[in-house]
Amino acid sequence: MKAATLKTLLADRAAKRPVALATNLNGGEQRLLYPDALEAADLDEALAGAARNGFHSDRSGPVETAAGTVFLHVFNPPLRLVVIGAVHITQPLIRMATLAGYEVCVIDPRRSFATGERFPGVTLLDDWPDEGLQALALDARTAVVTLTHDPKLDDPALEVALRSEVFYIGSLGSRRTHAARLERLTAAGFEAATLERIHGPVGLSIGAKSPAEIALSIMAQITEALRQSA
Repeated sequence: MKAATLKTLLADRAAKRPVALATNLNGGEQRLLYPDALEAADLDEALAGAARNGFHSDRSGPVETAAGTVFLHVFNPPLRLVVIGAVHITQPLIRMATLAGYEVCVIDPRRSFATGERFPGVTLLDDWPDEGLQALALDARTAVVTLTHDPKLDDPALEVALRSEVFYIGSLGSRRTHAARLERLTAAGFEAATLERIHGPVGLSIGAKSPAEIALSIMAQITEALRQSA
């Protein structure tokens, strides 16, 4: 690998930018590919399609192109889950998310809830939710779930999430609670098409009752959004 290519690749990974290294196995030529620049990269159609799929599915592998076999090594930044609310459901949810490979952050300004004793080894922020989310620089590899059931905390977080590229937004509450939530966000200036991004009531409909079951339904819905989106 050329020094300049390695330097750029390391910089991209340090900055948590998604990047793929394409190596022609016949001639050894290498180039870096980026998900937002594939159309302008003048790529072989097979390689462009494989790169899109690779970024989406986190998969690396060989690709047969007109120029020979190219090995595509995808370097995606870590998936992240940001949870608003250090509540009972949060505890099993973060354990499941960690097992699934997510970096987890919990935001709750109520310091009696967000304690190291209740959430050992987890990044905890006691900021107001909207400020905490803005500081985290939300991206398309991030999921946001609000669980406080308190509009004063959940709504500001949802407003930030809706203005970002996060791939999943979920919010706890009954259908009635969610309808009232949508009315408030509409009054705040959000269009109906934008509000459709919110999964509410949060989680797949599996009849979940306990905190662990609800967490399971949420994690399943996050996975569905990540892996089955167009």
